[in-house]
Amino acid sequence: MITGELKNKVDKIWETFWTGGITNPLTVIEQFTYLLFIKGLDEVEVKNEQEAGLLGIDFEPIFPEDKQHLRWSKFKNLEATQMYEIVSKEVFSFIKNLHGNKDSAYAKYMNDAIFMIPTPQMLSKIVDGIDNIPMKDRDTQGDLYEYLLSKIATAGTNGQFRTPRHIIKMIVELVKPTPEDIIVDPAAGSAGFLVAAGEYLRDKRSDLFLVQSLKEHFNNHMFHGFDMDRTMLRIGAMNMMLHGIENPNIEYRDSLSEQNKDKDKYTLVLANPPFKGSLDYDAVSSDLLKISKTKKTELLFLALFLRILKTGGRCACIVPDGVLFGSSKAHKDIRKEIVENHKLEAIISMPSGVFKPYAGVSTAIMIFTKTGAGGTDQVWFYDMKADGYSLDDKRNPIEKNDIPDIIERFNNLEAEKERKRTEQSFFVLIDEIRENKYDLSINRYKEIVYEEVKYEEPKVIIEKVKKLEEEIVQGIKELGEMLSE
Repeated sequence: MITGELKNKVDKIWETFWTGGITNPLTVIEQFTYLLFIKGLDEVEVKNEQEAGLLGIDFEPIFPEDKQHLRWSKFKNLEATQMYEIVSKEVFSFIKNLHGNKDSAYAKYMNDAIFMIPTPQMLSKIVDGIDNIPMKDRDTQGDLYEYLLSKIATAGTNGQFRTPRHIIKMIVELVKPTPEDIIVDPAAGSAGFLVAAGEYLRDKRSDLFLVQSLKEHFNNHMFHGFDMDRTMLRIGAMNMMLHGIENPNIEYRDSLSEQNKDKDKYTLVLANPPFKGSLDYDAVSSDLLKISKTKKTELLFLALFLRILKTGGRCACIVPDGVLFGSSKAHKDIRKEIVENHKLEAIISMPSGVFKPYAGVSTAIMIFTKTGAGGTDQVWFYDMKADGYSLDDKRNPIEKNDIPDIIERFNNLEAEKERKRTEQSFFVLIDEIRENKYDLSINRYKEIVYEEVKYEEPKVIIEKVKKLEEEIVQGIKELGEMLSE
C-alpha cells in the first residue's frame, strides 16, 4: 500500500493542478500520467543503457541521438520557460508518435491527447514534484497509480471505482495465469487486472521471456481490455506500458453490445464488471439475452464471459451478492447455466467494507470454467471476514487477513473435503445447490454454532438487585446527612 510520504507528495502535486485551474480529476490524472510516462521512458532508457554497457550489447534506444534533449533527466533542470517550450512543443508530440504503428493501443489513445498545463511555472512545479517521487520499481508505480485512481472515485466522477490491488492480486494468484493464456477484461478501466496478471507471470513464470514465441505473445497478444471511457483507456494503456507490456490490446468497446463480436476467443477472463447499470434490451447483444433475459449489467456480463471464453477457459470475476441469491428468472437462469452446463469451482464471499469508501456493497468472487458439458459436482465456499484492512471508510492496515489462508486452501482442495459447515470454508454438493434453486450465497449453506450462555437463577438475580438497591438508598441517605451538616 502507498506510504504516507508518497501520499503527501502526490497530494501536493494534485493541489498544484487544482490551484492552477485543472479541477476535473480525470484530467489531472491524465496530465499527471503523461508526465509520469515521460519520466518512466527515461528511466527505462537509463536501465537499457546500463545493461547494454555491462553486457556489451546494442539496444534500440527510445530516444534517438537528435532527441536526447527530450529526456526527463535533461529537461527537468531547465529554466521554466525553456522547459515549457520543449515539453509542450516537442516532448508531447514525441510521445504521441512514439509507436509509429498506428494500430497500437498507445498510438490510438495518445492520438487525441492534449497537453493542458497552462503555464511554465505550473509545469516546473509539477515536474519538481514528480521528480521527487521514487519510481524505481513497478510496485511503487502501481501504488502511486492506485492512489491517483482512488481520487477519481472519491470525486465521484464517471461512476468509476477501483478494485483494491490486494484483491486483484489475490484473484490472479487463485487462477494462476500461464504464459500461453489469452487474457481479457471486458470492463478494464485502468487495466488493474491485466497489469496484475502480467506482474504474476514476471514473478512466477519469468522463464517465458527466454522463449521468443512466448515473449512475443506476452507483449502483443496476451492482454485484451475494453472500456467505454476514452480517458480510462488512455490511462489503462499507459498503465500497462509503464508495467512493461509493449503493445496491449486496449480498445474502445461496449462489451455488451452487438458491436462486440468476440466468441470462443480467450482462455482467461479477469473482471469486476459494473454492477449498477441497467440497459435497454435493444442496446444489448441478442445472444446474451438468450442466456439471461435481463437489463442488469452484472448478469449480462456473466453471459458475455461464457460466450467469449474458449472451451476450457476460466473466469474469475467479482459479482454483487444479489447475483448469488436473486430470485428473478434471469438471476436463476444464469446461475443454472453456470452450474449445470459448465463447471462452477468456487464462491468466495467478501465483506461489504472491501470497496469502501467508494461503495459499501457486499460482493463475492466467482471462479468457473467454461466446459459446455457440465462438470460441477461440488462447489467450494469460503467466508472471507478480513482482508488485512479495517472495513470502515479509513481502510487502515490491520493484522487480521484471510487472503493467505484463502490461497492456501484453494490450492489444496483435497484437504477441504472433510471440513464442516461451521468452518470458514467447505464444499457443497451440486444436488443441494439444485434443491436450493441454485442459490449460491454462503449463508444458505453455512452453519453457525451458538454458544450456550448460562445465567443465574431469577431468584438469585432478584436478591442481588435488592441488595444493590439497599446500598443505593443507604448511600443517598448518607449523602443527604453530609449535606445538611
